[in-house]
Amino acid sequence: MERQATKQSLLLFFFLFLHSLLYDCALSEIFFEERFEDGWKSRWVLSDWKRSEGKAGTFKHTAGKWSGDPDDKGIQTYNDAKHYAISAKIPEFGNKNRTLVVQYSIKFEQDIECGGGYIKLLSGYVNQKKFGGDTPYSLMFGPDICGSQTKKLHLILSYQGQNYPIKKDLQCETDKLTHFYTFILRPDASYSILVDNRERESGSMYTDWEILPPQKIKDVKAKRPADWDDREYIDDPNDVKPEGYDSIPTEIPDRKAKEVCTHYLMPKSLIFKSQKQFEDRYNLDPFHILSFAEKEAFEEAEKERKAREEEEAQRAKDEGEKRRRKRDHRYGDRRHRRRHDHHDYLDDYHDEL
Repeated sequence: MERQATKQSLLLFFFLFLHSLLYDCALSEIFFEERFEDGWKSRWVLSDWKRSEGKAGTFKHTAGKWSGDPDDKGIQTYNDAKHYAISAKIPEFGNKNRTLVVQYSIKFEQDIECGGGYIKLLSGYVNQKKFGGDTPYSLMFGPDICGSQTKKLHLILSYQGQNYPIKKDLQCETDKLTHFYTFILRPDASYSILVDNRERESGSMYTDWEILPPQKIKDVKAKRPADWDDREYIDDPNDVKPEGYDSIPTEIPDRKAKEVCTHYLMPKSLIFKSQKQFEDRYNLDPFHILSFAEKEAFEEAEKERKAREEEEAQRAKDEGEKRRRKRDHRYGDRRHRRRHDHHDYLDDYHDEL
């Protein structure tokens, strides 16, 4: 298990088990479970990674903040801006024809600037005292937070010495509460990722990791034939018209079609006694007989607009006169004043506007 953090975080417990599909009844075998109870230090080895550089931190056995049970403890990355690495041995196992489940819970008790808290499955031949960031692993799983941009949930699988990150963009939780991360890998290469026992993502190893070579590759030696024709469509020289093709009419009548009534009902106010009366009034070309309705509607709209403008002008004039009378009543007749107030002339000017 590797920890790289700049802020304190709390790891509650971790366990790994295999679920067998060989029987009708559900059968699970737990290979490793850690709740960090008494005696946990005898099972875990603290790495000396970065210790000679003064960059290694120490773990604290605590229940952390806001604990519902003070006896339910975990290990906490106690020092800020330090590197952490700790590991424990598990029995040898294989997941052939069995479902692998990796689960652990973690809590970031304070804002983290840049760091992560992930777990790794390592080889049994790893020197635990030298376990660090460059140590080869089979699986890496867990959150990674750095600033406001990176809030990623890592899931990296290793195959033949090369690491393959999942192609999907997985987001981790960023609050200060405890969260439970689960990775499930099944014998048919399907997988599920759960956060707090709710499925966050699922798919297949064949499509969501670039572990397998592509099914199709480009042939670098492929060339176009010398007689290659770039035309998209080529006429068939052997193609002939069907018998009777030229006798088929280009248009055929629609037996279901019905004639539409095209009569125009003219408003009573626009009916004229003769064509000459209509032409004299509008001075129109007799061939534009349908335009008189549009012109009549336009004239009616113009009358309404002018009436509104006149009404608004009269209202403004009445309001100005009302203000003028009120001012004269307050200050008296201007002819009896010994001195004129220039503001009165300005008020009269604005009233006229």
